[in-house]
This record gives sequence, structure tokens and C-alpha cells, in this order.
Amino acid sequence: MKNIITVSAAALLGFSVSSFAANNFSITSTDMSSDKPLSQQQVFNDFGCSGQNISPQLAWANAPEGTKSFAVTAYDPDAPTGSGWWHWTVVNLPVNTTSLPAGAGAREKPQLPAGAVQGRNDYGYAGFGGACPPPGAKPHRYQFTVWALNTESLPLDNQSSGAMVGYMLNNAALAKAEMTVKFGR
Repeated sequence: MKNIITVSAAALLGFSVSSFAANNFSITSTDMSSDKPLSQQQVFNDFGCSGQNISPQLAWANAPEGTKSFAVTAYDPDAPTGSGWWHWTVVNLPVNTTSLPAGAGAREKPQLPAGAVQGRNDYGYAGFGGACPPPGAKPHRYQFTVWALNTESLPLDNQSSGAMVGYMLNNAALAKAEMTVKFGR
């Protein structure tokens, strides 16, 4: 009985330490914050929206031990599709990457580290696609997430759907840091 208690205590301690490390993993941005609506810079320029369609600057810190690469996603769980809306997926960011500049997710000339891959967003192309909720709807939530992964790369390409990217990320995630920003029109 004593050995079982010791093992359980050790397992609990290990869980607490890894949970603490994951809780320190954080995301920041000079272009957006959770207490303000998205600016026109991060709004799509089509589908009735007239924004600049520029991906925001993002930075992250305190990734957990064992992180081998990062991924970034932007997702709208409030889109009236039954499955949300993928605005951006980027995988295979090298472990020494701790930020992306504004515009990194450009469709034509992305500013990403070598080896990084943008998946296909729900607008149908690889790259960042800004917010564009239906007019008159309550403001949608846009979840910008940085994922710390236990692998150096995922077998994905620029035609990979958001659902496929999400599946792979959830299977390789050590931790994630999220910023939720709202936007309505």
C-alpha cells in the first residue's frame, strides 16, 4: 500500500509541475488585445468586408520543456457553419521561433521561417484570412493560439484543411497559449 501512495504522489507532483509550466506559456501581440475589438488591419477584404487582411504580430514565451516546434492557428468558433471557421494555420515553426511579424501570413509573400507551412484556410487558400462575421450578428470570438509541439514537424502541406491541422495539433500538443479577440459588424 505504501508503494502505491508513493507512486501516486510522484505522479501528482509530475502533473502539477507540467501543468505549472504549461500555464506559464503565453502569447502577446502589439496589434491586438483581448480587451479591444480587432482593428481593420485584421479584417478580411472580401465577402462584404473591407479590411486590410493582414495577420497580426504575435509573440510567445515560456514554452514547456520538450517543445520541438510551434504552430499558430486563428479560429472563429462562432461562425454559422456548424464547425467554426479556420482563418489561419501555420505549422512547423522551428523551436527557436518566438514571434511572427505583422503580415507573416500573407497569401503571396509570407514572412515565415524556413520550413514553416501555412495550411488552407476556410476562404480556400493557404495564408491568413481576416475576420468577416455576418452583418448584424453578435461579435464573434477569434482565437489566436500558439501551440508548443512534441515533434519537429507535422506531415502537412499548403492544402491541409483546418480540421486536419487541428487533428494533428491536438495529437502533438504539449501546451497552448491563446488570445481571444472579438469583432462584429
